[in-house]
Amino acid sequence: MLIDKVTEILRETAQAVILPRFRALSAGDVEEKSPGEVVTMVDRQAEAEITRRLRELLDVPVVGEEAVAGDPQLVAALSEAPTAWLVDPLDGTANFIAGTPDYAVMAALVRHGSTVASWILRPDAGRLYVAEQGAGTWRDGVRIRREPAPRDPAGLRGAVLTRFLPPADRLRMAEAAPHFAAVEPGARCAGVDYPRLVDGELDFVRFQRLLPWDHAPGTLLLTEAGGVARHLDGVPYKPADTRSGLLGAADARCWETVRSLMDP
Repeated sequence: MLIDKVTEILRETAQAVILPRFRALSAGDVEEKSPGEVVTMVDRQAEAEITRRLRELLDVPVVGEEAVAGDPQLVAALSEAPTAWLVDPLDGTANFIAGTPDYAVMAALVRHGSTVASWILRPDAGRLYVAEQGAGTWRDGVRIRREPAPRDPAGLRGAVLTRFLPPADRLRMAEAAPHFAAVEPGARCAGVDYPRLVDGELDFVRFQRLLPWDHAPGTLLLTEAGGVARHLDGVPYKPADTRSGLLGAADARCWETVRSLMDP
């Protein structure tokens, strides 16, 4: 029942707040909240609506991207509160501003530091991904499993956003890239790239910056579909652990192969 109610909240918010402003933003609707980071009135309005309705559903702390921008201490709820919501009201804001459909609305439920349920909605396509700890991953109501990736690295396709990589890691990635079938920058939206990995369009994704609202939804989606999401030292991802570096892969063997080539 909780899964369906949160799904309804995200769909209705997207329909009322997000889709009407897609490719219809004015100059005053966009501002820079930090160097290189933009926010729109859509982000803020959508987060306010989702936050209000999630609290009505389950009255626990809501850690939203825009709320944390105003009060960074809110993120402590992920490790201190028994239960908390995570919300990314408009993942891929820059894409949304540019008028491309590579954006998503994401939410997750965190209990005792672990993600137990997650939702990724692609409003433009109307596609919904849901995962529940121990119950699997679902795309538009159909359970899905990630097929194992090719054994040969030459058959692997990946996405690596190099923007946040340290220079040494960027160099190692450039040296490793020729070993793979393809390495692209990805959609610059975790809410798009995690589903692409689950759907088989990609075999691995490499992230550097780990904001919890970006990765808690997608990592549960991936792991419940049979994939792997680990820090580069092999430790499984947890929302409160924001140290840099995360590799998601179709399966454990693929993870080990990609990790060894990226950092031999």
